[in-house]
Amino acid sequence: MNKDLIKQAEKAVQKQFEEIDEIRDYNQEKVLNAFIENKVAPEHFYTVSGYGHDDLGREVLDRVFADVFKAEKALVRIHFASGTHTLACVLFGNLRPGDKLISAAGTPYDTMLEVIGTAGDEETKQDSLIAHGVSYDEIPLKNGCEVDFDLLEKKIDNTVTMVLIQRSKGYSTRKSLTVEEIGRICKIVKSKNPECICFVDNCYGEFVEKFEPLEAGADIIAGSLIKNPGGGIVEAGGYIAGGEKLVNRAANRLTAPGIGTEGGAMFNQHRLIFQGLFMAPSIVADAVKGAILAAKIFEDIGFDSAPKFNEKRSDIIQNIIFNAPEPLEQFCRTIQSLSPVNGYVTPIPEYVPGYEDKIIMAGGTFIEGSTIELSADGPLRPPYVAYMQGGLNYAHVKIALAKFLEKCETSGYC
Repeated sequence: MNKDLIKQAEKAVQKQFEEIDEIRDYNQEKVLNAFIENKVAPEHFYTVSGYGHDDLGREVLDRVFADVFKAEKALVRIHFASGTHTLACVLFGNLRPGDKLISAAGTPYDTMLEVIGTAGDEETKQDSLIAHGVSYDEIPLKNGCEVDFDLLEKKIDNTVTMVLIQRSKGYSTRKSLTVEEIGRICKIVKSKNPECICFVDNCYGEFVEKFEPLEAGADIIAGSLIKNPGGGIVEAGGYIAGGEKLVNRAANRLTAPGIGTEGGAMFNQHRLIFQGLFMAPSIVADAVKGAILAAKIFEDIGFDSAPKFNEKRSDIIQNIIFNAPEPLEQFCRTIQSLSPVNGYVTPIPEYVPGYEDKIIMAGGTFIEGSTIELSADGPLRPPYVAYMQGGLNYAHVKIALAKFLEKCETSGYC
């Protein structure tokens, strides 16, 4: 029965799969051309030690990323501890006391709230943007799920220094923003204040569409290398791309003024980062196909999910709304049990630094925390949403979905 259900779902989503293949081919050629134009060669895989001066591989890597994302400059470093750290460098590097930051799409992702200063304990808040004299506001979501463009236009004026645009939904039920919608936000912001910086948190979105936010009018973007652009093989790090001055300021926060982009040994990681980027368009395409299949299957068995299988996508995340904690926990445990690493481990809800609620996380991944590999997690709070993402290959996602259908039927959740 489960195999028949999956086969029927696959037949129903063939049109969507063909569209994903077209996007994959476009992005693969874009990445390939960046490698060829920058004359990537074996000598760029070697590294230097100590201060990391005169690292030709690092310089070429930055240029390749800049070309792929259509940026004046890029900063690609393993020294970024996480996506949150990467975003924080952009924020602290480009905002000064007295500046104003506005989030354009409601409340940002949980871990960003401590960076901004609207959450966390008193000690953490002392190191936040707000504690450094940056004021903060946000545009509440319209109907709880979409950007309120009218309110955005009213709130942007000459006092606003930067607008934060989170492409992916994070732990929310809002829609992830398409590149077209990001472009609309940037257009409104620039019409009201041409000097305002449009900063896009690009995590989970790279290579899902043909075009990236800088091509739609954003000034600077940032993301994690253990998500989409690392292709599932990069061990750590992040990237920033955009206007040269903005990237340089962020680099000064990662290293120090006077060092900026010119220092930092890369510890023999060049080849992995080059290769991961080259693999990324195909890896992302398989992850998106897995998400589409999941959306269709969960719709067929009576669960609400978002986006729908036939909706346009801008990231790799699939929401599955269970409306109760038990099926959410069962789903995450099923994903964990079918992971190539730590498949024998049973995840349990627990408090995680940076989050207000208990989180259940399934992530038997080769790279710790990698969300381009098949994983699923969710906060233990209504409406009990599982956030499924990734999949290094489509077959793995399909196997995991088949197993959940079996357990779902046995337990009576379906």
